[in-house]
Amino acid sequence: MTHEPAPLSVMVAMSGGVDSSAAALLLKERGYVCAGATMKLFDNGDIADDSPTCCSARDVQDARSVANKLGIDHYTFNFSDDFRERVIDKFTGEYAAGNTPNPCIDCNRYLKFGKLLRTADMMEISHIATGHYAIIERGETSGRWLLKKAADKSKDQSYVLYMLTQEQLSRTLLPLGEFTKSEAREIASRAGFLNAAKRESQDICFVPDGKYIDFIARNGGGGREPGDFIDSSGRIIGRHKGLARYTIGQRKNLGVSFSEKLFVISKNAHDNTVTLGREDELYSKELYAADFNLISRERIDGEVRTAAMTRYRQTEYPCTVQDIGGGVVRIVFDEPQKAAAAGQALVLYDGDSVLGGGTIIGKEI
Repeated sequence: MTHEPAPLSVMVAMSGGVDSSAAALLLKERGYVCAGATMKLFDNGDIADDSPTCCSARDVQDARSVANKLGIDHYTFNFSDDFRERVIDKFTGEYAAGNTPNPCIDCNRYLKFGKLLRTADMMEISHIATGHYAIIERGETSGRWLLKKAADKSKDQSYVLYMLTQEQLSRTLLPLGEFTKSEAREIASRAGFLNAAKRESQDICFVPDGKYIDFIARNGGGGREPGDFIDSSGRIIGRHKGLARYTIGQRKNLGVSFSEKLFVISKNAHDNTVTLGREDELYSKELYAADFNLISRERIDGEVRTAAMTRYRQTEYPCTVQDIGGGVVRIVFDEPQKAAAAGQALVLYDGDSVLGGGTIIGKEI
């Protein structure tokens, strides 16, 4: 395996977990001049320091310990104001609007590959690196930077990196793209890192207990006001406990009982209603996505055959994409897809390469 000549310097985003620690070690072994950087994303009181999540005080200590063992500089940057504005406030706002947000994608967009890269610029560090499982390479014919699936498909994270621009891709290193998770742990274990066996966080970092409603309430978010359950014809069939309590496709814990199985098929923040319907009403052949970012192509001309993923680590499904202008694309699937939720990411793939991605805005516009 060959690697491009190492740039003069790289800032490694170190969360305190095993992946970013293994990434830092691999880069140093390849001759990069590394510095570790940990982002402080929470103000005191936002979340307990002993919560099982990333970016806690304990994680900062773990990252610093690994950096010391590697003999590299380590910095802690307080990005809590940016995180609140760009991620937390958007999270609560999206739930109030009846959408299903993906805060990890916003954190990548605005913090890891936005704020951190600008900080590297100020420190005259040419590249950044993370512990994401994905591959970045230069296209031989197009000359564009490509984002590709990781070798370990079970850990692939290309879906949550679809927003990366050509400039960001050209200055980002993802050394774990060619490794499996177990290999990353072995790398960290052989190096004697104290976090080699550390379990990874499965929840949203600022809601580690999974209690979204409680978090939204503490942060003054909407979507908690009771309203009407309606059917597809608009007929009132019950009362709901707040839009934020329900997700598209949900069947259980609706708070009311019906004679037939009903699912959440849509939410309307304007009139504060939740529409319930049969399972077949969850399916749609057509979706629209906005704020679309292209990676493998400079533009979409006409109708292009591709495959789309509407949820993280979901199988992608064949479809046709068309650019309708204003950063919005229209997706038509070969077969109807179930429970695609507004606010989630829609990512298009051409084989293992990410064609591009955007945010689902609905079945119609």
